[in-house]
Amino acid sequence: MNEERKGFLEKAWGLQHKIEERQQRIGKGKYGRVLKMARKPTNEEYEKTAKITGLGILLIGALGFVIYIVREIVAPWILKALGY
Repeated sequence: MNEERKGFLEKAWGLQHKIEERQQRIGKGKYGRVLKMARKPTNEEYEKTAKITGLGILLIGALGFVIYIVREIVAPWILKALGY
């Protein structure tokens, strides 16, 4: 049982060292410069981003609704006019 405990402790320490090594490398890889330049947006920036995102969602929804209306109402009318 004592040997099992030693093996477990060695694995746990190895895992701990891996985690610490990864933590030390944060900010030094290819995305490090971006992370260092990142900052919390101001309230004004956040509001603009939220408004633009909401507008985009509404536009995509409206486009989907128009496509649905065309498919359900206009397409059968055209097919009927053509004799299909």
